[in-house]
Amino acid sequence: MKAVLLHILRALVEIPEALEVSEIHGNETIFFELRCAREDVGTLIGKNGKTISAIRTLLNALAHRENRQVVVEVIEP
Repeated sequence: MKAVLLHILRALVEIPEALEVSEIHGNETIFFELRCAREDVGTLIGKNGKTISAIRTLLNALAHRENRQVVVEVIEP
């Protein structure tokens, strides 16, 4: 799932080298913390949060196959 997330994020950001994704596994939840360049934060979040919301929806659909949930947070620099 992390590979899918990284693939999507690299296509969105302008500075893919600055992209960092931390993955923390809980019992029923997977947490992803996203860190990127300051210039790319707005791109990841999107207008009114629509981009990050779509990413969360997609990852939750993938995680649902394993009866898990996903939490995705953008950590601002």
